[in-house]
Amino acid sequence: MTETSAPAADTARFREFKMPDVGEGLTEAEILKWYVQPGDTVTDGQVVCEVETAKAAVELPIPYDGVVHELRFGEGVTVDVGQVIITVDVAPGTAAAAPEAPAQVPVAEPEPAPEPEEAKPAARQPVLVGYGVSEASTKRRARKGTAAPAAAVAAVQTELNGHGPAATQAPASRPLAKPPVRKLAKDLGLDLAGITPTGPDGIITREDVHAAAAASVSPQPVAVRPAPEPEEAPAPAPAEAVGGAARETRTPVKGVRKAIASAMVNSAFTAPHVTEFITFDITRTMKLVEELKSDKDMAGLRVNPLLLIAKALLVAIKRNPDVNASWDEENQEIVHKEYVNLGIAAATPRGLIVPNIKDAQAKTLPQLAEALGELVTTAREGKTSPAAMQGGTVTITNVGVFGVDTGTPILNPGESAILAVGAIKLQPWVHKGKVKPRQVTTLALSFDHRLVDGELGSRVLADVAAILEQPKRLITWA
Repeated sequence: MTETSAPAADTARFREFKMPDVGEGLTEAEILKWYVQPGDTVTDGQVVCEVETAKAAVELPIPYDGVVHELRFGEGVTVDVGQVIITVDVAPGTAAAAPEAPAQVPVAEPEPAPEPEEAKPAARQPVLVGYGVSEASTKRRARKGTAAPAAAVAAVQTELNGHGPAATQAPASRPLAKPPVRKLAKDLGLDLAGITPTGPDGIITREDVHAAAAASVSPQPVAVRPAPEPEEAPAPAPAEAVGGAARETRTPVKGVRKAIASAMVNSAFTAPHVTEFITFDITRTMKLVEELKSDKDMAGLRVNPLLLIAKALLVAIKRNPDVNASWDEENQEIVHKEYVNLGIAAATPRGLIVPNIKDAQAKTLPQLAEALGELVTTAREGKTSPAAMQGGTVTITNVGVFGVDTGTPILNPGESAILAVGAIKLQPWVHKGKVKPRQVTTLALSFDHRLVDGELGSRVLADVAAILEQPKRLITWA
């Protein structure tokens, strides 16, 4: 908090709940929904809001008993980890009521009376993750009822806008920007100090960085065409552009979509991908699926082709354990894993997520079916926890449910391989020397070529197909 501290009694009375880090190293989360309002009574452990991180939607419980005093942010607002999001009156009804309500000061609203000698805005300065509050802000004395002279306010505002003297200003502080924005500016070769911020409290946003990058290259095409010829043809162009813009809708990139974009770019340009394909007869496996649906040991469980494909992949990994590894760039080591955390790509209303089944190699077929069912149900409800999406080793993505034959999947970051399952279709196929209608599918295996050579990748893919062609190999090879 950068506002003036309340008296000790009020500090003990009003407890602040900050945005926690609900994942590993996440720096921000968006408030999706508040379940309480000011004046509502809450108890320790009660869920007060739902937030969406870059990995999942998570419900946050309050660790206090009391009455909600204030909600610091509205729904749809992205908040940095460590910022106060709600205050609770833990001693309601006491005689000592707070004489002033600092909690009512809007987060992004400037305060009207800064000290003339302080060349800083008096607005509440947000605390960014990894950057503390400057000492100057914590030493500011409490505001009084009297406002500063209009001339002093104007002078400070002039300096803030960059038009006045800066002699009284403290040493230039670091420009305010979130870590991802700083990285973007660095990648584009831009100095944050030279970018004009448009975010609340002078925070530099991604849009500011992109605008600065565009401005740095925009003069070149203007110099090339100083005087275009006044022809009749170019006239409709502006109207066409305006019409096109009116038909466009822009959606902010955040939450799960933002995480997907970052992960896919990182994976595609870090791990050298190789993808191999195999098309085969899966008829016997489809017959086994139907038989298992009526098996008493599988009663109440979800039985489908994906279950047996997952089991086939686990057996293939057991036969070729070197494929189950990861690349440690920092230590220049290959990390071989004795466990398989099997990821299953799941499409949800918020985007694609990849939760994984821990220690899938140790599960029986009924246990694997139960785990798959829980994973899919939880993902569709949007309740997948960040922990469920961490530590994966290999992944399966089923594009066949959309009628697609196959694809070239991109590796989940930190994993060695991903298997794409295509649509299962009835096709003419040579079976026992005769052309017959058989159920056929295509699998695609993408793997990290730093870890997996072509021979190893080919053996893994061939083993999966061989098991699904002759599912009795689930017994003989396991």
